[in-house]
Amino acid sequence: MIIGVPKEVKNHEYRVGLTPESVAECVSQGHSVLVETGAGTGIGSDDAAYVAAGAQIADTAAEVFSTAEMIVKVKEPQPAERSMLRQDQLLFTYLHLAPDPEQTHDLLASGATCIAYETVTAADGSLPLLKPMSQVAGRMSVQAGANALEKAHGGRGVLLGGVPGVAPGKVVVIGGGVVGFHAAQMAVGLGADVTILDRSADVLERLDTHFGAAAKTRFSTSTTLAECVAEADLVIGAVLVPGAAAPKLVSRDMLSTMNPGAVLVDVAIDQGGCFETSHATTHADPTYEVDGIVHYCVANMPGGVARTSTYALNNVTLPFTLRLARLGWQAACQADPHLAQGLNVWNGKLTNAPSAEALGLDYTPVADALAS
Repeated sequence: MIIGVPKEVKNHEYRVGLTPESVAECVSQGHSVLVETGAGTGIGSDDAAYVAAGAQIADTAAEVFSTAEMIVKVKEPQPAERSMLRQDQLLFTYLHLAPDPEQTHDLLASGATCIAYETVTAADGSLPLLKPMSQVAGRMSVQAGANALEKAHGGRGVLLGGVPGVAPGKVVVIGGGVVGFHAAQMAVGLGADVTILDRSADVLERLDTHFGAAAKTRFSTSTTLAECVAEADLVIGAVLVPGAAAPKLVSRDMLSTMNPGAVLVDVAIDQGGCFETSHATTHADPTYEVDGIVHYCVANMPGGVARTSTYALNNVTLPFTLRLARLGWQAACQADPHLAQGLNVWNGKLTNAPSAEALGLDYTPVADALAS
């Protein structure tokens, strides 16, 4: 198969779909890899590194899209990229369709087959291709929040770890999954006063066993959430409903109960955000203020640590990339029902139920695509 790797064009997105090492694996299995010039610059890999791995270098994204049978990316295709997709081409990347009707419409119109990293499942129901970026984003959320809390950045001037004689900052993490766990781990490491909210008794028990007295766990009700948010210096939104739009858990009215200069970091922004006042921001302009509360809602947060993120992502995506290249998407999905869950768009049809529900569009079962 001819695999294409375009340079990412989203604002301040420095990751790349395949590392040179991943390219070498693909080439060793008989595939051709076409990489757009400069695609790996953000992770410190120049064109020469890709050539040494066996790739061919394309001068433009148009050449990559027109030649490749499978496009491997990181972020959802931007409008110019979507216009280059074609019938029967395979796209393998993050999509996050539920909050993005424009992208969904364009992908349906393209006729391309689109497999989303974030809805591929594992046998235990987890999301293995989302997990490494959730780990990165969870850890980065506390770094970003700590920075935004500085007075010069609009925050209330609180040091999360405090100092002797001064109480530490209060961090509230909404959601105890992968993002929430790693956010709590970072906040605890800084010496903050950490509270984690979740609605699963099993998750709360697991978190309590891991953190012990270093972090508090509370069952999330509307009353408990409101109490914790009101007292927080930093709130991390770490809620995920696979494939669906994130629930709006923190309302605008709740902002008035918070201390001026407190910070909200919405890690769920790729799925529309879990704060009512959230809208996507960029690394170039990451924060804004609503009612005196600082919001950090960067939609591609892991892109800020592109090298770490790219290698972590390739560790989990490469086996699927190789399987898709070897078998083709249909046979690969027929052989692996967990990969099949990643199929979001096929033949102009939407094959992810939560996205279809969120967007009010018709849903076609994955089984129909596999039986065609």
